[in-house]
Amino acid sequence: MAIKIEKKIKGYQVVKPEDKAPAAAAPAPVKEAAPVAEVIQMHESLERPETLVGNTYKIKSPLFEHALYVTINDIVLNAGTQHEQRRPFELFINSKNMDHFQWIVALTRILSAVFRKGGDVTFIVEELKAVFDPRGGYFKAGGVYMPSIVAEIGAVIEQHMKSIGLIHDPDMDEATKRLIAEKRAAYEKSTAKPAPAATAAPAPVGAGSPASSSTEADSHTNASGFPAGATLCAKCNTQALVLMDGCQTCLNCGYSKCG
Repeated sequence: MAIKIEKKIKGYQVVKPEDKAPAAAAPAPVKEAAPVAEVIQMHESLERPETLVGNTYKIKSPLFEHALYVTINDIVLNAGTQHEQRRPFELFINSKNMDHFQWIVALTRILSAVFRKGGDVTFIVEELKAVFDPRGGYFKAGGVYMPSIVAEIGAVIEQHMKSIGLIHDPDMDEATKRLIAEKRAAYEKSTAKPAPAATAAPAPVGAGSPASSSTEADSHTNASGFPAGATLCAKCNTQALVLMDGCQTCLNCGYSKCG
C-alpha cells in the first residue's frame, strides 16, 4: 500500500523488522500519583460520661455578700492503666448572689468549653489571675492578696490543677529555705524589744507566764504569720516583704529588690 507524503522530508531512518518488536513491548510510562498529606488527629473526640469525678471549692470574698462555690469536674483518661490521668472537663459556679449572674454563667460556659477543647489548658490560670477589680482587691485568710474575685477563681483552678498533677509547683531548694529562715531570724532579732527588768517574784511553773509571752509574740505578727510591719510582695502576693539592710526582702519566697 502506497503512502503519499505531502510534507517535506527533513530526515529519514531505516527501521528493520526486528527493531519493531521491542518497541511495541515497551510499557507506556505511568504517571506517579501526587503525594497526599496524612491527617494526624491530635486527640480523640470525647463524649461526656454519665459520671465525673470532681471537687467543690468555697470562695468567701468581702466583695460578695454570699460565698461562691466553684465545682470542677474531671474526666479520667486511660483509666486503669499506667497512663491514667485526670483532666478538667467542666466547671460550675453557684451562689445565692444574683447580682453577677450574667458574667458567672458566661465564665462557666467559656471555661468549660476551653477544658473540653483539650490541649494545654493551664494557660487559663494566669489569664484569670491577671484580672484586676477597679474597686480594689482584698486579702484572703493567710495574707495572700487577690486583685479580684475572678483572680481568686483562677487561683482555685490552679489549686485544683496542682492536686490532679496537671501543674507542678517547683519546690524551693534547701539552700533557699535556710536563707529565708536566717533572714527572718535576723529581722526578728533586730526588731525585738528588750525585755523589761523583772521586779516581781517569778511565777510558779504552770502559771500564766508562758501564755502571756505567747500573746505578746502573736501581737508582732500579721494574719499570715509574718512580722506585723510586712508589706505585700509583688512575686508571691503575700504580706511578707520587710526592709532588711536597706533592701526590701520577702520572708515567704525569698524575693529581694536588690537581687
